[in-house]
Amino acid sequence: MLSENETRSSYDTQTNLSHISGNLFEDASINSLLNHGGNYTTNIGQVLKVLEDWRNRFNITVVKECDGTEYCAGEFRDLIIAYNSIHGYVSLLVCLFGSLANAFNVAVLTRRDLAVAPINRLLKWLAVADVFVMIEYVPFAIYRYLLLPGQEDRPYSWAAYMLFHMHFTQIFHTASILLTLSLAVWRYLAIKYPAHSPILCTDRRCTVAIMLSFVLPSILCIPSYFVFTIHKDFSYDRNANVFSKVYFVDSDFDGYLYHINFWVHAVLIKLLPCVILTIISAWLIRALYRANYRKKILKGYNACPAETIVNGKGNIFTRRSTKRSKIERRTDRTTKMLVAVLLLFLLTEFPQGILGLLSGILGRCFFKHCYNLFGELMDALALLNGAINFVLYCSMSRQFRTTFGQMLRTRCAKTYRAGSQTELQTTYV
Repeated sequence: MLSENETRSSYDTQTNLSHISGNLFEDASINSLLNHGGNYTTNIGQVLKVLEDWRNRFNITVVKECDGTEYCAGEFRDLIIAYNSIHGYVSLLVCLFGSLANAFNVAVLTRRDLAVAPINRLLKWLAVADVFVMIEYVPFAIYRYLLLPGQEDRPYSWAAYMLFHMHFTQIFHTASILLTLSLAVWRYLAIKYPAHSPILCTDRRCTVAIMLSFVLPSILCIPSYFVFTIHKDFSYDRNANVFSKVYFVDSDFDGYLYHINFWVHAVLIKLLPCVILTIISAWLIRALYRANYRKKILKGYNACPAETIVNGKGNIFTRRSTKRSKIERRTDRTTKMLVAVLLLFLLTEFPQGILGLLSGILGRCFFKHCYNLFGELMDALALLNGAINFVLYCSMSRQFRTTFGQMLRTRCAKTYRAGSQTELQTTYV
C-alpha cells in the first residue's frame, strides 16, 4: 500500500502530465501541424522546430541511452580526450613517414639477394599491407580531423566513405595480423626443426600463406558488413534556428549479429593471434637465451676446438677458436629482429582485443563510452606499429642495411651520371 508521500507524489506527477498534455494540444503550432498532417509537403524541419520549442518551454530533459554509465570516467578520460584533439596531425605525420618507410622496405626486400628467402617475402607483403592502410588513412585524417569539424553538415558521401574506410582498413590490417602470425610460425619451424626446415618452409607454402593472409580477412569481416550501416539524423542549431541532415555510420545493436561481430573481431582476429604470438615469442626468446648460453660455453678453453699454428721460427702453438659460424650469428640476428617485431605487435594489438572483448561482454554502453574513446589512440598505435618496422630492420639486420645502402648509392650514381650527360650535351650544343 502506498504511503501518503508516495500518493501525493503520484498525484502531482499525473497533474503535471495532464497540464502539459493539455497545453500541448492547445498550442497553435501543434494544432496547425496536426491539421495539415496529410500534407506530405510539410518540411520535417518545421515539425522538429516546433517540438524543440515545446521541449524548451516545458523544460523537458532528454535522457540519452548510456548517460548514467561510468565506464572509463575520471582524469584518464580527460587525458585521452586531449590526445584525440591532436590525433589528426599525429596520424598524418606517422602515415607520411610510414608510407615512405614501407616503400623502402618493399624496394629492399625485392632485391635479388633478399627476395629468395621466404621469410623476406612475408616481410615484403607485410609492408605492402601496411602501405595500403596508411595511404588510405591520409585522406580520412585530413577530412575527418582537419576539414569536417568546421562543417555543420555531414553529407551522405562522407558517411559512405566512412563505411568504406572502416571495412578497407579492417581487412588490410587483419591481413597484416595474419602475415605477422605467419612470420612467427615460419621462424618457429625453422628453429625448432632445422633438419626439416627445407621441407616445411618451402616457397609454395610461403605463397599459400601470403594468399590466405589476404583472402581470409574478407571472410572474417563478413559480420561487420551487416552490423555497421549508414544512419540518418537531424542536427539543430539553436543560434541559427536551422535543422540539417546528418549522416553517420553506426552499428545496429539488435540481434545476435552485433555480438557475433565483436566476438569474431575480438577473439578470432585479435586475441587468438596475440596468444599464439605470445607463446611463439616466449619460445624464440628462450631459444635466444640458449644460443647465448652456448656462446658463453664456446668461449671456455676446454670446449673450443684446438687449432695448430706454426710460426716463422718453427715453434708450434695451439689456439682454440671462440667464434661461432657466420650462419649462426645471422640466424640470431634475424630471430632478434623478428622478436622485436612480434613484441611491438603485441603491445599494439592486445589492448584492442581486450577492449573488443569487453564490448561484446558489457554491451553497447561500454562500446560507446570506452571503445570509441580509445579509437584514435588505438589507430595511432596500429599506424606506428606499421611505420617503425623499417627502423627495426635497419638497426637489427646488417644485410638489410647493406642492401639499402647499395640501392641508394646506385640510385644516386645514376642520377649523377644523368646530370653529367645533360650538362655535356648542353655545353656542346
